[in-house]
Amino acid sequence: MPLWIAPHPLVLASKSDIRGKLLAASGLRFGIRAAQIDERAVERDANVSDAQAAARLLAKAKAEAVSAQMPGHIVLGADQTLARGNIRLTKPVSRDEAAAQLRTLRGRTHELHSGIALVRDGEMLFEMVDTARLTMRDFSDRFLDDYLDMTGTAALSSVGAYQLEGIGIHLFERVEGDYFTILGLPMLPLLRFLRDAGYVDG
Repeated sequence: MPLWIAPHPLVLASKSDIRGKLLAASGLRFGIRAAQIDERAVERDANVSDAQAAARLLAKAKAEAVSAQMPGHIVLGADQTLARGNIRLTKPVSRDEAAAQLRTLRGRTHELHSGIALVRDGEMLFEMVDTARLTMRDFSDRFLDDYLDMTGTAALSSVGAYQLEGIGIHLFERVEGDYFTILGLPMLPLLRFLRDAGYVDG
């Protein structure tokens, strides 16, 4: 018997490779339709500067945008923001910017806020944000250059210029929080809601 028992497959409103892999590994039936929104414009229009609030806002905006195109489907929006104190970081656009972000985080603790939202036909079904705290070790400039050589363009695909599930683990000395939250999709609360709502066999 399949785990996903809703009439239509779940729709992931994200092009994130890792989020897709997490949903596939959990046995859910889903499709992908990346939301086409201007994230910075959404934040400006809502006058949001707090990193946790931004993760919630952007997850909701993505889910709502795709829900308008997919009647009857449950749409999952997700977003992750990074903050070190009052400093907000977004995805780097170049190797130099990735290096600058890593220097900013080096030897310090930062927070990752992962927001999710489930929307069907414009109605919010579930939303939440979970936070993890990560501390980078005080690595050398030589290691930083080697790391960026090893990761290549993958360093540009995530805020903070790292993927904890890969070579990026070498950047850290301490991690506090849920592993799935760090990867950008808090799976346990998501699956709990889907089971309780009768969308997943449980």
